[in-house]
Amino acid sequence: MTGPSRPDRPVEGERQRGYAREHGDRPGGERRGDDRFGDRERGARQRSDRPAADRRAGDRFGGDRERGDRRGGDRPGGDRRGGDRFGGDRRGGRPARPAVDLPRQIAYEAIAAVHRDDAYANLVLPAMLREAGLTGRDAAFATELTYGTLRHTGTLDAIVTDAAGRDVQRIDPPVRDALRLGAYQILHTRVPAHAAVSSTVDLVRSVGPGATGFANAVLREITSRDADAWVAKLAPSQETDPVGHLALAYSHPQWIVRSFAEALGGDMGETTRLLIEDNERPPVHLCARPGLADPVALADEVGGAPGAFSPYAVYLPGGAPGDLAAVADGRAHVQDEGSQLVADALAAAPLDGPDGRWLDLCAGPGGKSGLLGALAATRGARLTAVEVAEHRARLVEQATRGLPVTVLNTDGRSVGSDPKLPEGHFDRVLVDAPCTGLGALRRRPEARWRRQPSDLPPLTRLQRELLTAALRAARPGGLVAYVTCSPHVVETHVTVTEAARRCGLGVDFVDARPLLPAGMPGLGDGPTVQLWPHRHGTDAMFLAVLRRN
Repeated sequence: MTGPSRPDRPVEGERQRGYAREHGDRPGGERRGDDRFGDRERGARQRSDRPAADRRAGDRFGGDRERGDRRGGDRPGGDRRGGDRFGGDRRGGRPARPAVDLPRQIAYEAIAAVHRDDAYANLVLPAMLREAGLTGRDAAFATELTYGTLRHTGTLDAIVTDAAGRDVQRIDPPVRDALRLGAYQILHTRVPAHAAVSSTVDLVRSVGPGATGFANAVLREITSRDADAWVAKLAPSQETDPVGHLALAYSHPQWIVRSFAEALGGDMGETTRLLIEDNERPPVHLCARPGLADPVALADEVGGAPGAFSPYAVYLPGGAPGDLAAVADGRAHVQDEGSQLVADALAAAPLDGPDGRWLDLCAGPGGKSGLLGALAATRGARLTAVEVAEHRARLVEQATRGLPVTVLNTDGRSVGSDPKLPEGHFDRVLVDAPCTGLGALRRRPEARWRRQPSDLPPLTRLQRELLTAALRAARPGGLVAYVTCSPHVVETHVTVTEAARRCGLGVDFVDARPLLPAGMPGLGDGPTVQLWPHRHGTDAMFLAVLRRN
């Protein structure tokens, strides 16, 4: 399995201009099917010679005929009900009632925006929750449905394909997203199956009215097995095709599973543990800025706990970190513990000679610049933060306000040609290079389906160019830390060794392991370090430290 089906787009990030209707389902007036998908209509003959979801549905599938006894009350406690904008109608003179409860509707809209508009869930979902006024259990339920469905989309698509008797790509996109959402509830939550089916059929009635019977049939077929039984039916043999098996069982594209296995030395057991961890909801990590906040005191203030490895990390139990006073007043910021560790490693590396000029060559959106700027303030140093995208440069300015940081909106590869980025000038240089982001898939679930192997050549070329520029920017004896949020060996070992070989400068690798906290397990043989979600509870950050001769 290479990933879920979605509308084709010419290039990643180009906005999909609305759904292209694929007309995979026929409009209402469908015939009735096997009674295991609903109550048998009086006098209707059963038809069992078609796949479940291809049998033509009638009113018992939730078709166009309105029924006064339709279900609608079987929903988890605390779910709010949406308004008329979500598909309320009038039946027999009765007041309009919403088609689906609000948390599920918000989850659906977020999922649809991801697939239709190339949106990012971590950006669109919070805005939708605020607009709808959802908080507490309702917001948590909508968040779980959104992120869970996006993480498991590949496996859900395989199951929907089998249950529908047709390729998921032939299903109208709005209905397809609703079926994904319903299938996730059935297979991965404690929502009762009948409630998941009923609420999803209600949703389909508002986004694809002609497909309500089809949706009911598909969902009831999905309820016939649990998640493990579906995997056992659909996944390739683990003995003959271990990558294909893991890809379907744990909902990752095969090329990503293969790249993880390669980075882990071919250990399929450890690869499995990584994939499992990738599908877990990650904790929120705060960075207590040195000189501005004590992590133990901050943990008490926010009701969290000090981190396991980073001296600045605080683990949050939940909630909205942007609402915290410590974040609002600049004493802390949200940052994965792995990102904290690699930035701190650069600052901790032994350095001979002057140590007052630091450089972050790819600074947006500013998390590492915030930590380095705070560290620089405690040591009398100053950080130059470079970001090529104007809007991200503004984010860096916001993230580093009040710190000894100068933000430059320019291309990091302009070292030597930009007078503000002279060669041989900086004592410590960070290259947090643009990458596939495969190390943060648990935080950005849609990324696993958007990235393709064809993304690697242009990215690795850019990574080599940026690292070469960083090495030119460092003074003789200065240090460069190359960081990526990806474990793919082409973006890590291949990029760093090729750049060091081609740059035309004398470069030595520094063993990065002693630059991380003492006793930290699973750091490998050096000199580079690869962090892992399943080993360290962090994003899969890669770190190489080089010294210019």
